[in-house]
Amino acid sequence: MATVKWLPEALHDLERLIAFLGDKSLTAAARAARTILDGAERLADTPELGRAMPDRTGRREIFLPFAAGSYILRYMLEDQRTVVIIRVWHSREDRS
Repeated sequence: MATVKWLPEALHDLERLIAFLGDKSLTAAARAARTILDGAERLADTPELGRAMPDRTGRREIFLPFAAGSYILRYMLEDQRTVVIIRVWHSREDRS
């Protein structure tokens, strides 16, 4: 099993996403947090689960279905035993 590390930016993303939902529904916020954290745990078991980015940077993405979209975890493998979560966002966010 690999170790999962979160970059500060990814932790900030997680907090932001949960706060956004928490203003509307604490139940939905808890479900979203569980979805994201479960996805990170799946990466600990299967680090190459997500798709490789086409830019050859070594980054990968995993899509975690939630409501009318998905949460996206962008990550990279630091080595065979370490997954580094780089960023997290919802697929319906405007990221421009």
